[in-house]
Amino acid sequence: MENSEQPATKQDIGQLRTELKQDIHELRTEMKQDGEQLRSEFQHAFDDLRETLRDVQTELRKAFYSFAQSTDAKLKETEIADIMLRQRLTAVEFRVTEIEKRINLPPQQTQ
Repeated sequence: MENSEQPATKQDIGQLRTELKQDIHELRTEMKQDGEQLRSEFQHAFDDLRETLRDVQTELRKAFYSFAQSTDAKLKETEIADIMLRQRLTAVEFRVTEIEKRINLPPQQTQ
């Protein structure tokens, strides 16, 4: 096959076939290695993404927990203010009722 002007012999064709088989085998091996390397890189990227998502989840939980604590404190403060206002209103109502009783009822006469 070194001389391109001479026809190829069976030996030349056999040698070419052997070389092609060897090249195809090497190519398959390289493709398998590249595939394994890509799979490994994707797995690593997936693991990194999973870890990042867990970190984000943790940060969101912390933020919501802090928000819930401050909201809970504000609600308790509002409840206390409501209770105190109701107590004051009850006292005022009691006083008004006592005044109304004195105005509408004649005084008791002592004998």
